[in-house]
Amino acid sequence: MRSSNPVFSRQGFRRGDGPSANAVRQPRPAATGAATGGDPLSTAPSRDPYATNPYADLASWDAKPAARSDGAAMTIDDVVVRTALTLGTLVLAAAVSWAVLPVDSTGIARSYGIGFGAALVAFVLAMVQAFKRRPSPALILGYAALEGVFLGVVSSATSAWISSGVVVQAVLGTMAVFAGVLIAYKRRWIRVNRRFHGFVTGAATGFLLLLVADALFSAFGADDGLGFSSGGLGVLFGVIGIALGAAFLALDFKQVEDGIAFGAPREESWFAAFGLVTTLVWIYLEALRVLSILQGDE
Repeated sequence: MRSSNPVFSRQGFRRGDGPSANAVRQPRPAATGAATGGDPLSTAPSRDPYATNPYADLASWDAKPAARSDGAAMTIDDVVVRTALTLGTLVLAAAVSWAVLPVDSTGIARSYGIGFGAALVAFVLAMVQAFKRRPSPALILGYAALEGVFLGVVSSATSAWISSGVVVQAVLGTMAVFAGVLIAYKRRWIRVNRRFHGFVTGAATGFLLLLVADALFSAFGADDGLGFSSGGLGVLFGVIGIALGAAFLALDFKQVEDGIAFGAPREESWFAAFGLVTTLVWIYLEALRVLSILQGDE
């Protein structure tokens, strides 16, 4: 499975038992479980899991969700614990870097260098994990720690140079987006299917291409790039980024649901944690961008 963060592509959980994801598809059965009003994050499979998760292939519909005799199937508790551990590592690293690395006029260059160096290494670790067939807790926690260093530097600088309250607002905004998407997903206001997945993937690709173009314009002489860093256009671009992050959260929840429903191995919960944390980082950075622009224009 690859990360659900917009930077990375998506791949489903690995099957622990039963037919492979390449099995011949069977006719789609009637809706059961979550599709008929059950708890979307329970063990009931959704109506069309194959549309977004190769792990939940349609050939397995004739059998109940895999019940592993060794008790090693992934549960929602596994996902919660590993997500909390990964997110806690990121937050701790961010707090330490905020406290240790100076962002005043004498130390800001060194702090920025450390922060962006940590971000680059974190990206490399994330890409390595994204292409591994099995999760590596060391890689995932290493990514979280280094990404935390980067977020700590960026957040500290934003607090010092823009507004002392903008970081708290961005954190609260990220939490609100997470809670809102979770409620909408559980109540089935959001339907994650093949069309939804394709639209979100295409939109994220276009968004990232615009980010690259903006960076290139900035590097080769345009002071404000394409204008995505300030003004009304910058706010609009940031809001679109937050909306994309919310959509990828819905894909995360779908993947967790399918992994539990079809008996994914317990180690796969590290993949779920990795995807959720990278998506939350994405949303936080976009929220920080929007709030920084709004505060700077006041």
